[in-house]
Amino acid sequence: MQRLYDFIRRHPTGVDTFWAVVLLGFSLLWVGTTYPAVGRPLAFGVVAVLFSLVVALRRRAPQKMLLLTVALGLVQLVLGLEPFIADFAMLVIVFTVAAHDGPRWASRLALVGGLSASTLSQLRWPMDGIDSVAATIFFTVIMTVPFALAWVLGDSLRTRRAYFAQLEERASRLEQEREAQAKVAVAAERARIARELHDVVAHNVSVMVVQADGAAYVMDSSPETAKQALETISTTGRQALAEMRRLLGILRTGEHQEAGEYVPQPDVQQIEDLVEQVRGAGLTVDFAIEGSPRPLPSGVELTAYRIVQEALTNTRKHGGPDVGASVRLVYFDDGLGLLVEDDGRGAPQEMYEDGGADGRGHGLIGMRERVGMVGGTLDAGPRPGGGFRISALLPLKPAH
Repeated sequence: MQRLYDFIRRHPTGVDTFWAVVLLGFSLLWVGTTYPAVGRPLAFGVVAVLFSLVVALRRRAPQKMLLLTVALGLVQLVLGLEPFIADFAMLVIVFTVAAHDGPRWASRLALVGGLSASTLSQLRWPMDGIDSVAATIFFTVIMTVPFALAWVLGDSLRTRRAYFAQLEERASRLEQEREAQAKVAVAAERARIARELHDVVAHNVSVMVVQADGAAYVMDSSPETAKQALETISTTGRQALAEMRRLLGILRTGEHQEAGEYVPQPDVQQIEDLVEQVRGAGLTVDFAIEGSPRPLPSGVELTAYRIVQEALTNTRKHGGPDVGASVRLVYFDDGLGLLVEDDGRGAPQEMYEDGGADGRGHGLIGMRERVGMVGGTLDAGPRPGGGFRISALLPLKPAH
Protein backbone atom coordinates (compact mmCIF):
# COMPACT_ATOMS: atom_id res chain seq x y z
CA MET A 1 0.00 0.00 0.00
CA GLN A 2 2.81 2.39 0.77
CA ARG A 3 4.34 1.84 -2.67
CA LEU A 4 0.98 2.46 -4.30
CA TYR A 5 0.52 5.63 -2.27
CA ASP A 6 4.01 6.85 -3.21
CA PHE A 7 3.32 6.11 -6.87
CA ILE A 8 0.08 8.10 -6.74
CA ARG A 9 1.88 11.06 -5.15
CA ARG A 10 4.63 10.97 -7.77
CA HIS A 11 2.23 10.76 -10.75
CA PRO A 12 -0.83 12.92 -9.98
CA THR A 13 -1.57 13.72 -13.62
CA GLY A 14 -1.40 10.06 -14.60
CA VAL A 15 -3.89 9.16 -11.85
CA ASP A 16 -6.23 11.96 -12.93
CA THR A 17 -6.00 10.79 -16.53
CA PHE A 18 -6.97 7.29 -15.47
CA TRP A 19 -10.10 8.54 -13.72
CA ALA A 20 -10.85 10.80 -16.67
CA VAL A 21 -10.83 7.79 -18.99
CA VAL A 22 -13.12 5.92 -16.56
CA LEU A 23 -15.52 8.88 -16.47
CA LEU A 24 -15.47 9.16 -20.26
CA GLY A 25 -16.21 5.46 -20.66
CA PHE A 26 -19.22 5.56 -18.30
CA SER A 27 -20.45 8.79 -19.92
CA LEU A 28 -20.37 7.36 -23.44
CA LEU A 29 -22.02 4.18 -22.20
CA TRP A 30 -24.73 6.30 -20.56
CA VAL A 31 -25.24 8.28 -23.77
CA GLY A 32 -25.38 5.12 -25.87
CA THR A 33 -27.94 3.39 -23.65
CA THR A 34 -30.07 6.28 -22.41
CA TYR A 35 -30.29 8.52 -25.43
CA PRO A 36 -30.33 6.22 -28.47
CA ALA A 37 -33.21 8.10 -30.03
CA VAL A 38 -31.89 11.60 -29.31
CA GLY A 39 -30.73 13.41 -32.39
CA ARG A 40 -27.72 14.97 -30.69
CA PRO A 41 -25.54 12.12 -29.44
CA LEU A 42 -22.51 13.85 -30.92
CA ALA A 43 -23.11 16.92 -28.73
CA PHE A 44 -23.34 14.71 -25.64
CA GLY A 45 -20.15 12.93 -26.69
CA VAL A 46 -18.23 16.19 -27.16
CA VAL A 47 -19.36 17.46 -23.76
CA ALA A 48 -18.34 14.14 -22.17
CA VAL A 49 -14.89 14.34 -23.74
CA LEU A 50 -14.40 17.93 -22.54
CA PHE A 51 -15.54 17.07 -19.01
CA SER A 52 -13.07 14.18 -19.01
CA LEU A 53 -10.38 16.65 -20.06
CA VAL A 54 -11.34 18.78 -17.04
CA VAL A 55 -10.73 15.81 -14.72
CA ALA A 56 -7.43 14.92 -16.40
CA LEU A 57 -5.97 18.45 -16.16
CA ARG A 58 -7.61 19.62 -12.96
CA ARG A 59 -4.34 19.83 -11.02
CA ARG A 60 -2.18 21.15 -13.83
CA ALA A 61 -4.47 24.08 -14.74
CA PRO A 62 -7.27 24.34 -12.16
CA GLN A 63 -8.38 27.90 -13.05
CA LYS A 64 -8.58 27.15 -16.79
CA MET A 65 -10.45 23.91 -16.17
CA LEU A 66 -12.90 25.78 -13.92
CA LEU A 67 -13.63 28.29 -16.70
CA LEU A 68 -14.05 25.40 -19.15
CA THR A 69 -16.50 23.74 -16.73
CA VAL A 70 -18.54 26.95 -16.44
CA ALA A 71 -18.61 27.22 -20.24
CA LEU A 72 -19.73 23.60 -20.61
CA GLY A 73 -22.49 24.12 -18.05
CA LEU A 74 -23.78 27.13 -19.98
CA VAL A 75 -23.62 25.15 -23.23
CA GLN A 76 -25.73 22.41 -21.65
CA LEU A 77 -28.30 24.99 -20.53
CA VAL A 78 -28.45 26.68 -23.93
CA LEU A 79 -28.54 23.50 -26.02
CA GLY A 80 -30.85 21.66 -23.64
CA LEU A 81 -28.42 18.81 -22.97
CA GLU A 82 -29.86 17.22 -19.88
CA PRO A 83 -27.52 16.44 -16.95
CA PHE A 84 -25.73 13.12 -17.27
CA ILE A 85 -22.88 11.24 -15.64
CA ALA A 86 -20.14 13.43 -17.13
CA ASP A 87 -21.40 16.34 -15.01
CA PHE A 88 -19.70 14.62 -12.05
CA ALA A 89 -16.62 16.55 -13.23
CA MET A 90 -18.28 19.68 -11.81
CA LEU A 91 -17.96 18.28 -8.29
CA VAL A 92 -14.35 17.33 -8.93
CA ILE A 93 -13.31 20.77 -10.21
CA VAL A 94 -15.13 22.56 -7.35
CA PHE A 95 -13.16 20.49 -4.82
CA THR A 96 -9.88 20.96 -6.73
CA VAL A 97 -10.14 24.74 -7.05
CA ALA A 98 -11.11 25.13 -3.38
CA ALA A 99 -8.12 23.01 -2.32
CA HIS A 100 -5.68 24.78 -4.66
CA ASP A 101 -3.49 27.65 -3.42
CA GLY A 102 -4.57 29.87 -6.26
CA PRO A 103 -6.34 33.20 -6.61
CA ARG A 104 -9.35 33.64 -4.38
CA TRP A 105 -11.63 34.62 -7.27
CA ALA A 106 -11.39 31.07 -8.60
CA SER A 107 -12.45 29.58 -5.26
CA ARG A 108 -15.37 32.02 -4.99
CA LEU A 109 -16.43 31.30 -8.56
CA ALA A 110 -16.33 27.55 -7.85
CA LEU A 111 -18.50 28.05 -4.76
CA VAL A 112 -21.06 30.22 -6.56
CA GLY A 113 -21.16 27.88 -9.56
CA GLY A 114 -21.58 24.80 -7.40
CA LEU A 115 -24.38 26.33 -5.31
CA SER A 116 -26.25 27.57 -8.39
CA ALA A 117 -25.84 24.46 -10.57
CA SER A 118 -28.70 22.53 -9.01
CA THR A 119 -31.07 25.52 -9.08
CA LEU A 120 -30.35 26.25 -12.73
CA SER A 121 -30.81 22.59 -13.56
CA GLN A 122 -34.24 22.49 -11.87
CA LEU A 123 -35.35 25.65 -13.64
CA ARG A 124 -34.23 24.30 -17.03
CA TRP A 125 -35.41 20.70 -16.57
CA PRO A 126 -38.17 20.43 -13.95
CA MET A 127 -38.53 16.90 -12.61
CA ASP A 128 -41.56 14.93 -13.61
CA GLY A 129 -44.00 14.02 -10.84
CA ILE A 130 -43.08 16.90 -8.52
CA ASP A 131 -45.82 19.52 -8.49
CA SER A 132 -45.39 21.28 -5.14
CA VAL A 133 -42.96 24.14 -4.68
CA ALA A 134 -41.79 22.76 -1.34
CA ALA A 135 -40.83 19.45 -2.87
CA THR A 136 -38.94 21.22 -5.63
CA ILE A 137 -37.04 23.38 -3.16
CA PHE A 138 -36.26 20.35 -0.99
CA PHE A 139 -34.93 18.38 -3.95
CA THR A 140 -32.90 21.40 -5.11
CA VAL A 141 -31.32 21.76 -1.67
CA ILE A 142 -30.50 18.05 -1.55
CA MET A 143 -28.76 18.30 -4.94
CA THR A 144 -26.84 21.41 -3.79
CA VAL A 145 -25.38 19.75 -0.69
CA PRO A 146 -22.74 17.67 -2.56
CA PHE A 147 -21.34 20.83 -4.22
CA ALA A 148 -21.22 22.65 -0.88
CA LEU A 149 -19.49 19.69 0.79
CA ALA A 150 -16.99 19.44 -2.07
CA TRP A 151 -16.04 23.11 -1.68
CA VAL A 152 -15.85 22.90 2.13
CA LEU A 153 -13.61 19.82 2.02
CA GLY A 154 -11.34 21.41 -0.56
CA ASP A 155 -11.04 24.67 1.36
CA SER A 156 -10.33 22.76 4.59
CA LEU A 157 -7.60 20.82 2.85
CA ARG A 158 -6.07 24.06 1.54
CA THR A 159 -6.17 25.62 5.03
CA ARG A 160 -4.63 22.53 6.61
CA ARG A 161 -1.89 22.42 3.99
CA ALA A 162 -1.10 26.10 4.56
CA TYR A 163 -0.98 25.50 8.31
CA PHE A 164 1.52 22.65 7.95
CA ALA A 165 3.59 24.75 5.54
CA GLN A 166 3.68 27.50 8.15
CA LEU A 167 4.76 25.00 10.81
CA GLU A 168 7.53 23.70 8.56
CA GLU A 169 8.69 27.24 7.83
CA ARG A 170 8.70 28.06 11.54
CA ALA A 171 10.63 24.88 12.33
CA SER A 172 13.14 25.69 9.61
CA ARG A 173 13.52 29.23 10.92
CA LEU A 174 14.01 27.96 14.47
CA GLU A 175 16.60 25.49 13.22
CA GLN A 176 18.46 28.30 11.47
CA GLU A 177 18.30 30.40 14.63
CA ARG A 178 19.65 27.50 16.67
CA GLU A 179 22.49 27.05 14.21
CA ALA A 180 23.26 30.77 14.35
CA GLN A 181 23.21 30.72 18.16
CA ALA A 182 25.47 27.68 18.15
CA LYS A 183 27.92 29.46 15.85
CA VAL A 184 27.88 32.52 18.11
CA ALA A 185 28.47 30.31 21.14
CA VAL A 186 31.36 28.56 19.41
CA ALA A 187 32.89 31.90 18.41
CA ALA A 188 32.51 33.22 21.96
CA GLU A 189 34.10 30.07 23.38
CA ARG A 190 36.99 30.32 20.94
CA ALA A 191 37.48 33.97 21.87
CA ARG A 192 37.46 33.05 25.56
CA ILE A 193 40.02 30.30 25.04
CA ALA A 194 42.14 32.66 22.93
CA ARG A 195 42.13 35.18 25.77
CA GLU A 196 43.07 32.46 28.25
CA LEU A 197 45.93 31.26 26.06
CA HIS A 198 47.15 34.79 25.56
CA ASP A 199 47.20 35.44 29.30
CA VAL A 200 48.90 32.14 30.11
CA VAL A 201 51.52 32.28 27.37
CA ALA A 202 52.27 36.02 27.61
CA HIS A 203 52.74 36.00 31.36
CA ASN A 204 54.64 32.75 31.84
CA VAL A 205 56.87 33.08 28.79
CA SER A 206 57.69 36.64 29.84
CA VAL A 207 58.75 35.39 33.27
CA MET A 208 60.80 32.60 31.75
CA VAL A 209 62.60 35.00 29.37
CA VAL A 210 63.45 37.40 32.18
CA GLN A 211 64.73 34.57 34.38
CA ALA A 212 66.71 33.06 31.51
CA ASP A 213 68.40 36.40 30.76
CA GLY A 214 69.21 36.85 34.45
CA ALA A 215 70.61 33.33 34.74
CA ALA A 216 72.84 33.83 31.73
CA TYR A 217 74.10 37.12 33.17
CA VAL A 218 75.07 35.71 36.59
CA MET A 219 76.00 32.19 35.52
CA ASP A 220 79.73 32.70 36.15
CA SER A 221 79.64 35.18 39.02
CA SER A 222 76.77 33.74 41.07
CA PRO A 223 75.92 30.12 40.24
CA GLU A 224 73.47 29.92 43.15
CA THR A 225 71.43 32.83 41.77
CA ALA A 226 71.48 31.25 38.32
CA LYS A 227 70.26 28.00 39.85
CA GLN A 228 67.33 29.79 41.49
CA ALA A 229 66.46 31.42 38.17
CA LEU A 230 66.47 28.06 36.44
CA GLU A 231 64.20 26.64 39.15
CA THR A 232 61.83 29.57 38.62
CA ILE A 233 61.86 28.87 34.87
CA SER A 234 61.04 25.20 35.56
CA THR A 235 58.19 26.06 37.95
CA THR A 236 56.75 28.66 35.59
CA GLY A 237 56.94 26.28 32.66
CA ARG A 238 55.11 23.56 34.59
CA GLN A 239 52.42 26.04 35.61
CA ALA A 240 52.00 27.15 32.00
CA LEU A 241 51.73 23.54 30.82
CA ALA A 242 49.16 22.73 33.50
CA GLU A 243 46.97 25.68 32.53
CA MET A 244 47.31 24.89 28.83
CA ARG A 245 46.26 21.28 29.55
CA ARG A 246 43.16 22.65 31.25
CA LEU A 247 42.32 24.83 28.27
CA LEU A 248 42.96 22.06 25.77
CA GLY A 249 40.87 19.72 27.89
CA ILE A 250 37.90 22.01 27.24
CA LEU A 251 38.38 21.41 23.52
CA ARG A 252 38.83 17.65 23.88
CA THR A 253 35.34 16.31 24.31
CA GLY A 254 35.53 12.73 25.56
CA GLU A 255 39.34 12.74 25.78
CA HIS A 256 39.79 13.54 29.46
CA GLN A 257 42.32 10.76 30.01
CA GLU A 258 44.60 12.23 27.37
CA ALA A 259 44.14 15.74 28.70
CA GLY A 260 45.77 14.83 32.01
CA GLU A 261 45.12 16.37 35.41
CA TYR A 262 43.15 19.61 35.12
CA VAL A 263 44.15 22.43 37.44
CA PRO A 264 41.35 24.62 38.79
CA GLN A 265 40.80 28.03 37.31
CA PRO A 266 42.85 30.79 38.97
CA ASP A 267 41.03 32.84 41.59
CA VAL A 268 41.59 35.89 43.77
CA GLN A 269 43.48 33.91 46.43
CA GLN A 270 46.15 32.98 43.87
CA ILE A 271 46.87 36.64 43.10
CA GLU A 272 49.25 36.71 46.06
CA ASP A 273 51.11 33.69 44.64
CA LEU A 274 51.24 35.48 41.30
CA VAL A 275 52.74 38.55 42.95
CA GLU A 276 55.36 36.39 44.68
CA GLN A 277 56.23 34.79 41.37
CA VAL A 278 56.69 38.19 39.77
CA ARG A 279 58.81 39.36 42.68
CA GLY A 280 60.98 36.32 42.18
CA ALA A 281 61.47 37.39 38.58
CA GLY A 282 62.99 40.66 39.78
CA LEU A 283 60.05 43.07 39.73
CA THR A 284 59.30 45.03 42.90
CA VAL A 285 55.58 44.73 43.64
CA ASP A 286 53.65 46.18 46.57
CA PHE A 287 50.52 44.12 47.30
CA ALA A 288 47.67 45.06 49.61
CA ILE A 289 44.09 43.94 50.30
CA GLU A 290 41.45 46.31 51.65
CA GLY A 291 38.07 45.26 52.99
CA SER A 292 36.92 41.84 54.14
CA PRO A 293 37.84 39.03 51.73
CA ARG A 294 34.97 36.72 50.89
CA PRO A 295 34.02 34.18 48.18
CA LEU A 296 33.18 35.73 44.82
CA PRO A 297 31.59 34.36 41.63
CA SER A 298 34.06 32.24 39.68
CA GLY A 299 33.84 34.53 36.65
CA VAL A 300 34.72 37.58 38.74
CA GLU A 301 37.64 35.78 40.41
CA LEU A 302 39.08 34.57 37.10
CA THR A 303 38.69 38.05 35.58
CA ALA A 304 40.46 39.67 38.54
CA TYR A 305 43.35 37.22 38.34
CA ARG A 306 43.78 37.68 34.58
CA ILE A 307 43.70 41.48 34.86
CA VAL A 308 46.47 41.49 37.48
CA GLN A 309 48.44 38.93 35.47
CA GLU A 310 48.20 40.94 32.25
CA ALA A 311 48.97 44.23 34.00
CA LEU A 312 52.15 42.87 35.64
CA THR A 313 53.20 41.27 32.36
CA ASN A 314 52.84 44.62 30.60
CA THR A 315 54.84 46.29 33.38
CA ARG A 316 57.75 43.91 32.82
CA LYS A 317 57.55 44.29 29.05
CA HIS A 318 57.12 48.07 28.81
CA GLY A 319 58.04 49.55 32.20
CA GLY A 320 61.77 49.76 31.60
CA PRO A 321 64.60 49.21 34.12
CA ASP A 322 64.10 49.62 37.87
CA VAL A 323 60.35 49.72 37.53
CA GLY A 324 58.09 49.13 40.52
CA ALA A 325 54.43 48.22 40.68
CA SER A 326 51.61 48.09 43.18
CA VAL A 327 48.50 45.89 43.30
CA ARG A 328 45.43 46.79 45.36
CA LEU A 329 42.36 44.62 45.91
CA VAL A 330 39.41 46.40 47.48
CA TYR A 331 36.35 44.44 48.62
CA PHE A 332 33.17 46.54 48.43
CA ASP A 333 29.71 45.49 49.51
CA ASP A 334 28.61 45.01 45.91
CA GLY A 335 31.80 44.23 44.08
CA LEU A 336 35.59 44.00 43.85
CA GLY A 337 37.90 46.86 42.95
CA LEU A 338 41.32 46.40 41.31
CA LEU A 339 44.09 48.95 40.99
CA VAL A 340 47.41 48.04 39.35
CA GLU A 341 49.97 50.83 38.87
CA ASP A 342 53.62 51.08 37.94
CA ASP A 343 56.14 53.92 37.81
CA GLY A 344 57.84 52.93 34.59
CA ARG A 345 57.68 54.30 31.08
CA GLY A 346 54.33 52.67 30.25
CA ALA A 347 53.21 51.34 26.92
CA PRO A 348 53.08 53.67 23.89
CA GLN A 349 49.79 55.46 23.36
CA GLU A 350 48.94 53.54 20.18
CA MET A 351 49.14 50.18 21.98
CA TYR A 352 46.10 50.73 24.17
CA GLU A 353 43.90 52.56 21.66
CA ASP A 354 41.97 50.35 19.21
CA GLY A 355 44.48 47.52 19.54
CA GLY A 356 47.28 49.35 17.76
CA ALA A 357 47.89 49.76 14.06
CA ASP A 358 50.33 46.86 14.05
CA GLY A 359 47.92 44.45 15.72
CA ARG A 360 49.44 44.76 19.19
CA GLY A 361 47.61 45.70 22.35
CA HIS A 362 45.45 42.56 22.44
CA GLY A 363 46.07 42.17 26.19
CA LEU A 364 44.17 45.35 27.03
CA ILE A 365 41.44 44.44 24.54
CA GLY A 366 41.12 41.09 26.28
CA MET A 367 40.86 42.89 29.64
CA ARG A 368 37.98 45.02 28.41
CA GLU A 369 36.21 41.98 27.02
CA ARG A 370 36.60 40.07 30.28
CA VAL A 371 35.37 42.99 32.35
CA GLY A 372 32.45 43.52 30.01
CA MET A 373 31.42 39.87 30.33
CA VAL A 374 30.96 40.24 34.09
CA GLY A 375 29.28 43.66 33.76
CA GLY A 376 32.18 45.69 35.15
CA THR A 377 34.12 48.79 34.11
CA LEU A 378 37.78 49.23 33.17
CA ASP A 379 40.00 52.29 32.97
CA ALA A 380 43.50 51.88 31.53
CA GLY A 381 46.05 54.49 30.51
CA PRO A 382 49.15 56.47 31.47
CA ARG A 383 49.41 57.97 34.95
CA PRO A 384 49.75 61.75 35.25
CA GLY A 385 53.09 61.41 37.05
CA GLY A 386 54.47 58.73 34.74
CA GLY A 387 53.92 55.03 34.48
CA PHE A 388 50.72 53.15 33.73
CA ARG A 389 47.51 52.53 35.64
CA ILE A 390 44.78 49.91 35.29
CA SER A 391 41.64 50.33 37.38
CA ALA A 392 38.69 47.93 37.29
CA LEU A 393 35.45 47.53 39.17
CA LEU A 394 33.87 44.06 39.05
CA PRO A 395 30.29 43.76 40.37
CA LEU A 396 29.11 40.67 42.17
CA LYS A 397 26.19 40.30 39.73
CA PRO A 398 26.43 40.79 35.94
CA ALA A 399 24.68 43.88 34.61
CA HIS A 400 21.58 43.18 32.52
